[in-house]
Amino acid sequence: MTEDLHARHRAVLPDWLALYYDTPLEIIHGEGRHVWDAAGTKYLDFFGGILTTMTAHALPEVTKAVSEQAGRILHSSTLYLNRPMVELAEKIAELSGIPDARVFFTTSGTEANDTALLLATTHRRSNTLLAMRNSYHGRSFSTVGITGNRGWSPTSLSPLQTLYVHGGVRTRGPYAHLGDEEFIAACVEDLKDLLGHTRPPAALIAEPIQGVGGFTSPPDGLYAAFREVLRERGVLWISDEVQTGWGRTGDHFWGWQAHARSGPPDIVTFAKGIGNGMSIGGVVARAEIMNCLDANSISTFGGTQITMAAGLANLTYLLEHDLRGNARRVGGQLLDRLRTATADNPAVREVRGRGLMIGVELVRPGTDEADPAAAAAVLEAAREGGLLLGKGGGHDTSALRIAPPLTLTAAEAEEGADILAGALRSVL
Repeated sequence: MTEDLHARHRAVLPDWLALYYDTPLEIIHGEGRHVWDAAGTKYLDFFGGILTTMTAHALPEVTKAVSEQAGRILHSSTLYLNRPMVELAEKIAELSGIPDARVFFTTSGTEANDTALLLATTHRRSNTLLAMRNSYHGRSFSTVGITGNRGWSPTSLSPLQTLYVHGGVRTRGPYAHLGDEEFIAACVEDLKDLLGHTRPPAALIAEPIQGVGGFTSPPDGLYAAFREVLRERGVLWISDEVQTGWGRTGDHFWGWQAHARSGPPDIVTFAKGIGNGMSIGGVVARAEIMNCLDANSISTFGGTQITMAAGLANLTYLLEHDLRGNARRVGGQLLDRLRTATADNPAVREVRGRGLMIGVELVRPGTDEADPAAAAAVLEAAREGGLLLGKGGGHDTSALRIAPPLTLTAAEAEEGADILAGALRSVL
């Protein structure tokens, strides 16, 4: 049956719509941190639908909220007052750290970043953007144009002039040999030099931890240092929190808070985990920025009642159960366990991350060259052992991406680490 579905998939869907595994999975059921495929095989899920199932599969509180809302009304659009949308916006505005915050809901992270670009370029009257090398911001025409990762940027055509800045990857590039303070100083000087050669940009957009790029990040404080330079010139800071938001990094609720010395971003984008699988994205910005548009706008499906009900229930559960604290504790345990298990493996270049956002970068032994074939092989071996992982990376896809639901238990972390360690040994 799965083979038949795969054939039908290939016959009717685009060739570029990626599938994991030589024999793709059809996942039909989930509960907690586990999922089951069509053959009844159970897996420990360490990727959560690309970081969307943030809390748990089939979380009863979210399921109940969705069911009850579905029995009332699913959708009415933003042309009418919408109580769940207002209530979720109030909570997010308060949590954002942005003064006089306004919230606009979308259906995805791509659309959220697209909206942020519209706001920044309109507010600043500039189509020049600064973005980070190795970044990923979505698949729309404008967000592809600011994505600094060739593997996810299918066209060079863009309405924006994008300039790429150093700093998103700590252990590669021309400044990798420097200490943290020197690294930040070098990146700041590079930014200043870049700004001297271009028209005034609208904004810098940056992921605090690069998601598709393989869970890479700069030293804490880099974006605070960038912000000081940008603020002098009126340039906005957009923090792309699509993957880092809602406590996933453990140490903070938002990824930007590791760079908070110079205050909050001007704009924050979010998506993925807030809906726990429901399609929610959005933008938070200061009122003067959010209200800068001089034409009408709506969102047909952004903020629809059923997704807002899910988001409210999910966010409430996350806060009441301190899932950020759990990500810090269990994620720290998992990170230590993986570092110990791979310490003698010459194919593992680095185990990095924060909270329950962990990357394992693979290289050809004896070199510093990415090894995407090894990453694909480990993904297959981990699946055979009952563990689902993600993958990503910059110059090549050679980093394993680990991002389980934030309710992960210590026992499940140990189980997943054991399976992954065994997969690495069997392949490498």
